[in-house]
Amino acid sequence: MISAIIRAQPPLDFIPERFNPWVRRFVRVALPGWMRWQTDLVNIKVNNAGVLAKHYAEFQAGHSRLILAFRHPAPEDAYGMAHLLWKAVPQSAVQMGKKLQPVHSHFIYDRGIPLWAGKWVGWLCSHLGGVSIQRGKLDLVALKAARKLLVNGKFPLAAAPEGGNNGHNEIVSPLEPGVPQLAFWCVEDLAKSQRSEPVYIVPLGIQYRYINPPWDAIDELLSQLELYSGLSSTDEKFVPPVELPTAQITNLYGRLYRLAEHLLSLMESYYYQIYGLEQLDTPEAKDANAQLALRLEHLLNGALAVAEKYFNLRPKGSVIDRCRRLEQAGWERIFREDLRNEAALSSVERGLADRIAEEADLRMWHMRLVESFVAVTGRYVLEKPTADRFAETVLLMTDMVTRLQGKTPFPRPSLGKREARVTVGEPICVSDRWDDYKNSRRKAVAALTKDLQGALEGLIVDSGGF
Repeated sequence: MISAIIRAQPPLDFIPERFNPWVRRFVRVALPGWMRWQTDLVNIKVNNAGVLAKHYAEFQAGHSRLILAFRHPAPEDAYGMAHLLWKAVPQSAVQMGKKLQPVHSHFIYDRGIPLWAGKWVGWLCSHLGGVSIQRGKLDLVALKAARKLLVNGKFPLAAAPEGGNNGHNEIVSPLEPGVPQLAFWCVEDLAKSQRSEPVYIVPLGIQYRYINPPWDAIDELLSQLELYSGLSSTDEKFVPPVELPTAQITNLYGRLYRLAEHLLSLMESYYYQIYGLEQLDTPEAKDANAQLALRLEHLLNGALAVAEKYFNLRPKGSVIDRCRRLEQAGWERIFREDLRNEAALSSVERGLADRIAEEADLRMWHMRLVESFVAVTGRYVLEKPTADRFAETVLLMTDMVTRLQGKTPFPRPSLGKREARVTVGEPICVSDRWDDYKNSRRKAVAALTKDLQGALEGLIVDSGGF
C-alpha cells in the first residue's frame, strides 16, 4: 500500500550542489552494473555525439556556455545521459583529435525525489553536481543557484524542459518555459559582466525500444488488468475502424480499447457521483477514438477541478501549469514553515496540522492521476500499432489501475529487454535572440520554447530507425 503522508512536516530545505569528483568516478564505474541490476536496459546507442564533443571543447576552453535540454520519456533517462557524457562524448572527442577534461554536467532535479526514493538520493544528486528545485513554485533559491552555475559553473547544466516523464517515446509533452528563461538569464548575466561567450541550448532526444516485440508480455499484462478491472474474456471486443497488420494485433487493440473505455467509464462514474462532474455530450460525428480522447480530456479537467476547488485555486493555464500549482499548494500544507519549531505546538495543534497534511495528500491524488495521462491521445496506438506503442499505453493503464487499487505504481512491470537511443540535436544559439528578448521578454521566451519543442520533436525517430 502507498504510505500516505499523515504527518505535517517542517518545510523542505534546499539541497545545495556539492560536486565531488570522487563520487562521480565511483558512480561512473558502478553505473553499468547498477543498470543491469535495476533496469531492463541492455544497450544504449548514441547518435551525433561529435556535435556535443565539439561544443564541450568550446565550453571547456571558455568560449561558450551550454544548457543540455533532454527529453524525459522515462525514469531510466539518467542512464542514457550518463552514458552520453561519460562514454560516448569522450570517445567521439578522441576520434576527432580533441582532448577534453572530464565530461560531466550539473543538472536540475525535483526536490521531491528524495522524499520517495530516499535521502541518500538527495545526497548522491548533490555530490554529482545536481541542483534541487521545487516544482510548481517560484523557487528563488534554486533558480539563483542554477543561474550562477550557468554563468560560472565548471560544467554545462542539464535539465528536462518537459518537467517530468510522460511515458511516451514518440510524444513530447508541452514544454515548460524554465529552460529558455534560464538561457536568456545567462545571456543577460554574461552581458552585465562584460563577457562575450555565446549561450547554446543543445536538444537531446531519448527513446527506447524493445529488443524483441513483447507481444506475449503485453497480452499477459492486459489479462491481469482485465481481471483487476472486472472485465471478462467473453465480453464483446472493440472492432478497430481500420485494418491492422495481423489478427493478433487486431485482437490486442480491441482488448486495449475495451479496457480503456471501461476504466474511463468507471472513473467518469466516480467523479459524476462523488464530485458532480457534468456529463459530456460527445458529437456523434466523431469516431470512437476521438470521442474517447474528448472524454478523457473532460475527465482530467474534472479531476483537476476537484483538487483546485479544495485548495481554492483558479483553473488557469495549461494542464501542466495547473498540476504544478496544485502540487505546490499541497506541499505548502504538508511541509509547513510554522513547524520549524515543533516544540511550540500543543498536541491538539499538532493533530490538526497532521489532519490538514493528510487531506492535502488525498487531494493531490487527483493531480497525480492527471499527470499520468496528460500526454495520452485517442489514436496513439491506432496510428502506429507497434509493440512499443502498445507497451507504453498498457503500462500507463497499469499505473492507473495500481493507483486505483491504493498501491504505488513503481517499479513498473518489465515487459522485456530494451535498448535506449540518445540523439544529439543541432544547438540553438540563444545569444542570437538577445535583441528579441530585450524588446519583449515574454515573446522571446515563448518563441524559444516553441523552437525547442520543435527541435525535440524532430529528434523522434521510428523504432525501426534505431
